[in-house]
Amino acid sequence: MTPDASAFIRANLAPEPVPGLSDIRLFSAHPGSGLTRIAGARTPYWAYAWPGGIALAHHFGAHPGSVAGKRVLDLGAGSGLVGIAAAKAGARTVICSESDPAGRAAIALNSKMNGVIVEIADDVTKAGVPDVDLVAAGDTFYDPGVAKRVLAYLRMSAAQGVDVLIGDIGRRDLPMSELEPVAAYPAREFGDGPTAPPKQAFIYRLA
Repeated sequence: MTPDASAFIRANLAPEPVPGLSDIRLFSAHPGSGLTRIAGARTPYWAYAWPGGIALAHHFGAHPGSVAGKRVLDLGAGSGLVGIAAAKAGARTVICSESDPAGRAAIALNSKMNGVIVEIADDVTKAGVPDVDLVAAGDTFYDPGVAKRVLAYLRMSAAQGVDVLIGDIGRRDLPMSELEPVAAYPAREFGDGPTAPPKQAFIYRLA
């Protein structure tokens, strides 16, 4: 029997500051978390802070005008880091879209822990573009199949006049010919140890 996701996260993950973002804490995995008990064969992306999401969170903190007063969609939200950062920077509304039910449970816990309110939704790529001003996609180009589906959605969003920002560490499936560089921030790739030197994670705008 699969354990209740919220109870499992509270009991087995640690509320820790995001590296480089001391004002945001997330329930984060550690070696004793036993994530296979809740994730099974699925990769628990929601249990970690990823570099593209960290870069977007840095960007919203450094440039709150990029989200203040806006309606923001955090696409492929995972832990909810990007949406939480947008809410803390003054976004009017935030939708965190995440296909994994355990991820949606993590977003609920993480947003409450950080004192912000976000709307939590399943995978919005199947339902069209909601009424938002900005789509923020952190670390959504990690797999060719996912990248293809996400890019089609981001193109559709941009065609409807929605601003699209992408945070990524430079993965091979990024559509570089369609991207305009915006900023870069230090971040570690998922899997790098705490003593590994930081790399650059980038913010791009879909042209």
